Amino acid sequence: MPNASPRRRAPRGPLRALPGPAVDNWPARGYLAVVAAALGFFLYAVYLTPDPGFAGIWPLMATAPLGLLLTAPAFADLPSWPGPLVFSAGVALCGLANATLLGLLVHRLRTPGTRSTA
Repeated sequence: MPNASPRRRAPRGPLRALPGPAVDNWPARGYLAVVAAALGFFLYAVYLTPDPGFAGIWPLMATAPLGLLLTAPAFADLPSWPGPLVFSAGVALCGLANATLLGLLVHRLRTPGTRSTA
């Protein structure tokens, strides 16, 4: 055997490693499922029902607080509301960002030695 050392993976860039915590634990996956369900309900209400009503509130509440902060300019006195697909893309990005933060929190809480005994 010329070289018995295990293969090393090439180091991943920070942008490529960023969404990793969003899908590698169950709390973050569950959160993404809730966001996907809310977004699916919104798209169903907008495109398949005659009156969507307040269907957009569910994706906003699922991605709060980041979703509310990023869509606040849409509630200003602008001439038109952004289209449902632009809204959906924004909600999806906010959900992914929140899931990444949730995943990082879960990793931080599960890592031994991070709690101090005061």
